[in-house]
Amino acid sequence: MWEELRRPIDAYCERVDASLWSEPLNAVTNAAFIIAALAALSLWLRRGRGDGPALALILVAFAVGLGSFAFHTVATVGASLADVIPIAIFIYGYFFLAMRRYLRLGIVGGVLATIGFFAASVLISRSLGGLVGSSAGYVPALIALVGLGGYLATRRHPAGEGLIAAGAVFAVSLIARTVDGPLCALVPIGTHFLWHVFNAIVLYVLIATAIRVGPVRSPQTGAVE
Repeated sequence: MWEELRRPIDAYCERVDASLWSEPLNAVTNAAFIIAALAALSLWLRRGRGDGPALALILVAFAVGLGSFAFHTVATVGASLADVIPIAIFIYGYFFLAMRRYLRLGIVGGVLATIGFFAASVLISRSLGGLVGSSAGYVPALIALVGLGGYLATRRHPAGEGLIAAGAVFAVSLIARTVDGPLCALVPIGTHFLWHVFNAIVLYVLIATAIRVGPVRSPQTGAVE
């Protein structure tokens, strides 16, 4: 198992060998996630104190930057886990928060909806794998952003505009990730670094939207749920 975790991965156009700094742009642009997390923390300190779920998302966004940096430098199977796990936590954690905070579902309803989203994501990812490759795993998140954002916007919910904006930026980000390989001959540095920059914007917009809407509070105790 340890040997498998140490197996090198060459997944992106910019990497030309197994050395630590073979992906300088892909590595350095992970600073965008750190900046986004710090900007979100600044907003949280001004407007969201006491909002534990939003603070948790900020910490996960910070972890996304660190994990992705590790992957684009070390570039092994083990390092890839540090990359994909925080991203998955953010996606499903934010979906659960959206069910609770924006649609006002109960805890059980939020959990069931999130499980359903996970199951649908697996099916959609498998069906699109041949078309967009490894980017297929992120298409369900795009569908959720645009779909939920559109629904909320029609109801004049304050989160609708933020989710739609995040979805639009994420669509551009997903394109940049998908064409990294196909355009490698034309763009030797690749386009994956743009995935980092645009995704950092997406994470900030989503967290900022959650902070501005505010948490669900218990009508009995006033505690954040």
